[in-house]
Amino acid sequence: MREISVPPLVSIAPETNTTDLVIRQAAKPSNPALFSKLDGNGQWQDIRATEFLADVQAIAKGLIASGVGPGDRVGIMSRTRYEWSLVDFAIWFAGAVTVPIYETSSPSQVAWNLGDSGAVAAFGEAAHHEDIIRQAVAAEDISAMTNVWQLEGGGLDTLRQAGAGVSDEELEARRSTAGLADLATIIYTSGTTGRPKGCELTHGNFVELSENARAALGDVVNENAKTIMFLPLAHVFARFISVLAVAGGVQVAHTPDIKHLLADLQSFQPTFILAVPRVFEKVYNSALTKAEDGGKGAIFHRAVDTAIEYSKARQSGSLGLGLRLKHTLFDKLVYGKLRAAMGGQVAHAVSGGGPLGERLGHFFQGIGLQILEGYGLTETTAPITVNRPSLIKIGTVGAPLPGNSVKIADDGEILAKGYCVMKGYYKREDLTAETFVDGWFRTGDIGELDDEGFLKITGRKKEIIVTAGGKNVVPALLEDQIRADALVSQVLVVGDNRPFIAALVTLDEEALPGWLERHGLPASTTLAQAADNAVVQTAVQDLVNRANQSVSQAEAIKSFRIVPADFTEASGHLTPSMKVKRTQVMKDFESVIEDMYSAPRVS
Repeated sequence: MREISVPPLVSIAPETNTTDLVIRQAAKPSNPALFSKLDGNGQWQDIRATEFLADVQAIAKGLIASGVGPGDRVGIMSRTRYEWSLVDFAIWFAGAVTVPIYETSSPSQVAWNLGDSGAVAAFGEAAHHEDIIRQAVAAEDISAMTNVWQLEGGGLDTLRQAGAGVSDEELEARRSTAGLADLATIIYTSGTTGRPKGCELTHGNFVELSENARAALGDVVNENAKTIMFLPLAHVFARFISVLAVAGGVQVAHTPDIKHLLADLQSFQPTFILAVPRVFEKVYNSALTKAEDGGKGAIFHRAVDTAIEYSKARQSGSLGLGLRLKHTLFDKLVYGKLRAAMGGQVAHAVSGGGPLGERLGHFFQGIGLQILEGYGLTETTAPITVNRPSLIKIGTVGAPLPGNSVKIADDGEILAKGYCVMKGYYKREDLTAETFVDGWFRTGDIGELDDEGFLKITGRKKEIIVTAGGKNVVPALLEDQIRADALVSQVLVVGDNRPFIAALVTLDEEALPGWLERHGLPASTTLAQAADNAVVQTAVQDLVNRANQSVSQAEAIKSFRIVPADFTEASGHLTPSMKVKRTQVMKDFESVIEDMYSAPRVS
């Protein structure tokens, strides 16, 4: 199959915008709890739709009183927390446009987002965020910026008080200004290469996509559902799910600090979660490491094999009695404990931002956590395609959501069209023109559609390596397999215009001490020391050899180096959504890469 279009399930009136989603929930007799916050005693307190609406309106009036006009851009620089969504909807109620900023951004990055978008105001989570915003404004002389408010302290109260004189009629006029075709947000791509581009997403992108996703995912997204948000809301994936949750009346909690995630999962007990593949890899590797450290590694490995076999058998419709009994045993010994660690009520997880891998997909499905892997970009308001409980094929990223279309170009590039696709790049008509062909958005990814319309991602067009011998190599095929091991954190395959394929590997700092002990080495060994250790290098070589079995000799990794420090967002080598910045890594480790190609190779 080369093309598939899925008709919409829901049609939306053109004058609708995102604020209507809140009003609809507040008008329901059930008055659903849209959010939940921890109080001073560590107890979750419900925030009902009417309460949320009233506070959104109060803050929106404050924005209007402070001079924020229709269509004005307002930045938000904060960790993931309830107030992020509160001010996001308040900005929309005021008829303005939100510009998300990652809370880890440097002053120069903040200056670019605010300056390029022409923002007139911004929210910073705490004092140091406000300082960074003000530094950025001063350094770049962003004259349009007139206000900066803090989410913490008295910033929101100041706005609530400022808006006391704004009438309900004036607010309603502002709120209803925008329709589906109007701009809702400018999200700047995290920038794996070059300057971030501002993606113009409309109210229609959010509303039409949310309403159709809700119709397709009713088993997951409904008033009885709960989720906990820990991915950055500045990223399109979490942002879309946040709006989708309001559309569906889902109760949302937030965890700003990932260190508290386990405890928050257990106390809040969500019914579904969302994460990027690296989070699921970490969950699996942590469970494996814990089992091996406790002398139960053999049991865990058998449980893993059983879960994968069980999931595959269910998918093919050939589930035998013996496998059922074995699965029931491991459910008591292993799977139930894993589900309990995630709160005990999680039935589904939405995965995006990169390929999960078939093995992990079957493992989690086999333990009772159905991972609905999807695919999309910032430019597509997150999901173009997604697996759903009633239409799932593990190893794929699903079929298009209703209202979306996918086409495979002659060179294998994935093209998209529909409710999900952005308006264009802000102030970049040249880039917009380059990115669209005959109305189809060029994703830059390579993939294929099977006979049933399920999409499989096979690589990134810009990341395809062409060796000096002319061989095309897809790095992800090798990287994903090596990174799946608990010992490894990140992998970067290189070899463009080179005589052979090589790789940079980093070690997982959390898993390393236990791994070292199990292999008779001091747990106190540092990352740098481990990188030069012969036992560690042999283990990584074994992983490389195993991955090489899945590709031809010309595509196989012939040399690697273990980097003595991990790639992180702080080091500038990962985006906030945990993607490796390939260009930056290759620049910073140029000497290491040159060493691999100048050193004699061991056959």
